[in-house]
Amino acid sequence: MRVISLNVNGIRSAERKGLSRWLEKAAGPWDVLCVQELKAGHDDIPDSLRAPQGAVSFFHPAQKKGYSGVGLYVRRAPDKVRQGFGHKEFDGEGRYLQADFGNLSIISLYQPSGSSGPERQAAKFRFLEAFLPHLKKLKRARREVLLCGDWNIAHQPIDLKNWRSNQKNSGFLPEERAWLTHAFDKLGYVDVFRKLDPRPEQYTWWSNRGRAWDKNVGWRIDYHIATPGLAATARTSAIYKDERFSDHAPLIVDYDYVL
Repeated sequence: MRVISLNVNGIRSAERKGLSRWLEKAAGPWDVLCVQELKAGHDDIPDSLRAPQGAVSFFHPAQKKGYSGVGLYVRRAPDKVRQGFGHKEFDGEGRYLQADFGNLSIISLYQPSGSSGPERQAAKFRFLEAFLPHLKKLKRARREVLLCGDWNIAHQPIDLKNWRSNQKNSGFLPEERAWLTHAFDKLGYVDVFRKLDPRPEQYTWWSNRGRAWDKNVGWRIDYHIATPGLAATARTSAIYKDERFSDHAPLIVDYDYVL
C-alpha cells in the first residue's frame, strides 16, 4: 500500500504545476493520497483532480472560501467516511477527513499554523487541546490508524535547519514539541518516516523567502503518524523533490499492508 501525503497550498495552484500529471505517470502505483490546504470548495476542484487514475475522492472544504480544507483519494471505496472530529471551530475550517476500511482508518489532517500571529497561535493551542482526546479515542478503538498530513510542528532539532533560532517561533515551541512527544511516548503513535529514515536534513516544507528551497533551509512538518501495528509494516519512505507542486513536498511511504 503506497500512501502519499501532500499539502498542496491550493489544489488549483498545484494542478497548474503538474500534480495530476505526476500522479498519473511518475508517482508509481499509489493507493491513497491525502491532501491538505485545498483552498477550494467542491465545485472548484479541477476536473483532472476529481478521479486521477480512477481513484475515489472525498473532500472536506473549509466554510471560509479559499482557506484550509482537506481531501482523500483512495483506490478502494471506503466503508465509511467522516468529516471532522467533533469540534465545531476546527471542523468548520476543514481540517480532518477520515476513511475507514475494515479495521484500518486513514485520516488526512491539517493542523493550524500559528505563524501569522498570537491569535492564530492561540487557535493552534486550542486545536492541540481538543485533538489530543480524539487521538486517545482512536487508540482505544483498537483499530490500525494512519494520520497523514501537515501537523505544523517540527518535533526535534533534526527536523528543521535553523532550530536554535526558531525555539521561540510557532512550529518549534516547547509546548508544541511536548504535545507531539506525548502522542508518541505516552499514546504510542509512531512517526513512520523517522522510524525508517534517521538522516538529518530531510525536510518537507521550505519558506518562499530567502532562497530557502535552493539552500535546503527547511522544516519537516508533514508526517505519517500510525499505530504501532501498521507502522511495523512500513518498508520504504521518500520525500519527492524532483518537481515542486507547492511549498511542501510529497511524503511517500510504502506499507506491506493490503488495503
